[in-house]
Amino acid sequence: MSVSPDPKSPTVHPNIKALDRTDQDPLEAATRATRSLRGLSTELTARVPQLLEAMRSVGTGLELHSTLDRICETAAELADARYAAIGVVDEERRGLCDFVTYGVGDDVARDIGHLPDGHRGLLGWLIHHPDPLRLAEISADPRSAGLPPNHPPMRTFLGVPISVQGEIFGNLYLTEKHNGAEFTDYDLHMVRVLATEAGIAIGNARLYEAARQRERWIDGSVAVTTALLSGGDADDALEVVAEQARHLADSDAGIVLLPAEEGGLEIVAVSSDDQGASLGVVIPPESPVVSTLLEGEAVFVEDAASDSRMITKLAERYGPSMLLPLQSGGRVLGALVTPRVRGGRPFSEAERILASQFASQAALALMMAEAQRDRERLAVYEDRDRIARDLHDLVIQRLFATGMMLEGAQRKSVVPEVQGGIGKAVDELDVTIQEIRTAIFALQQGPAEAPSGLRTRVLREINMAAVPLGFKPAHRFLGPVDTLVGELAGKNLIAALREALSNAFRHAEASRIEVTVDATAQLPDGSPGVRLTVADNGIGIPAGGRRSGLRNLQRRAEALGGSSSYGAGLGDGGAGTTVIWEAPL
Repeated sequence: MSVSPDPKSPTVHPNIKALDRTDQDPLEAATRATRSLRGLSTELTARVPQLLEAMRSVGTGLELHSTLDRICETAAELADARYAAIGVVDEERRGLCDFVTYGVGDDVARDIGHLPDGHRGLLGWLIHHPDPLRLAEISADPRSAGLPPNHPPMRTFLGVPISVQGEIFGNLYLTEKHNGAEFTDYDLHMVRVLATEAGIAIGNARLYEAARQRERWIDGSVAVTTALLSGGDADDALEVVAEQARHLADSDAGIVLLPAEEGGLEIVAVSSDDQGASLGVVIPPESPVVSTLLEGEAVFVEDAASDSRMITKLAERYGPSMLLPLQSGGRVLGALVTPRVRGGRPFSEAERILASQFASQAALALMMAEAQRDRERLAVYEDRDRIARDLHDLVIQRLFATGMMLEGAQRKSVVPEVQGGIGKAVDELDVTIQEIRTAIFALQQGPAEAPSGLRTRVLREINMAAVPLGFKPAHRFLGPVDTLVGELAGKNLIAALREALSNAFRHAEASRIEVTVDATAQLPDGSPGVRLTVADNGIGIPAGGRRSGLRNLQRRAEALGGSSSYGAGLGDGGAGTTVIWEAPL
């Protein structure tokens, strides 16, 4: 049936038509409506207050989805319809991105299954022909595609477009009048007036939602900047970036990638329900996505699982995805990825813009944090140079002079026991001088000078830790660690050793530390592995204390298929802590 006046329906009063003008100012429309109440029939006069109350009702509240719910309910009451719905048209105007219903219970909705997508049938036709549509029998219309299984029966139909600031937002659908009659011209025109007011209410709600969304992204940027510049652990700060991005983008995961040593991008921080499966994964340099990101360009993917540019198995579980370069000042530091599950809602243009701005802010904070760490590192190196000079020029010279004095006293002594005791003291002084010289060498050695052998790198970390600790931790190697342990496992083992020694220095108050690297270890599943053990006699891990360092160790181990744990230490009664970190070879 067309939308021309129904011969069975009474002629619509011109004053009601005056309300149905979508091209006028809302205030002007209300003024005209008030002036037009005179001269209406008794039936129309009875319905106009209902219309005005409906217009007032849809204008209350600012939350978008509750506004859509309220419009559906109000429209159904105004037209005495059993069911109402609003189909929100997507940005490409190819289908529906949201579908809000009234009158269909939750159980019925579950039985129906998927919501309409607007790709066919009457709903699809209205997307491409946004004009009012009134039907006496849905099934008799050739544009109808029928109803899905378990759908309530629907015969009569009334569809009206909703415009927001001159653009089609979606369509308002009504079906099944309670008395079984058809929708009249009065129903049509009143619903059109309501749709005009609904467009204004939706516009206000969208502005409010956009402002709230921008506020959330700004708050997230502030949280990231604060975390990165707080001077805390760098891994924890990158986790904040991933968590904030996941929350703000309403995505299934938040992933931070940094350039890998062997090329490509390595996943260094993940916020997801299954982060262990992806942490440490390297996206190879031959990936088209990697080259695009490293050139400073964002990549937006409709479906990561089927996109030919996504060449890793990690993409198989995701759908719409934003891949954003962490770029600031023309320098690309890494990338930020926010994927949604397969079949999830595509990212809107506003979400893409806000996420890109967030990534730029995070990159700027990363650069500032890196500069801050460089300044702190420079201060540490300058202090280490001063300590090394003092150790060489003062401490060693005094120890050497003391040793010569003891040797002179030893020659003058005629008591064998005294000569033996002095000889032992001189030997201890020689050992002490050698250890101090080793510490001086470690203090003067820059990061770029680190040798490649795992054994040497472990010794370097131990010697580096000896300065702040005030003593040198004992160490032991089991098996050919340099030949058995691969580069990836070795790199993570060194990071785990550094974390464990740092925790012992900052928190344990230990006077004794033992480090063991066992390349002959057997993992719980029977496979060969490497095991790092760092034990101390300190105060142990207090109840309720921070566990960020231990979590870092756990993540590194799990990313390699290993594990990390801690237990009793070397002190009396098990005082202190023993950290065990292991990974397959």
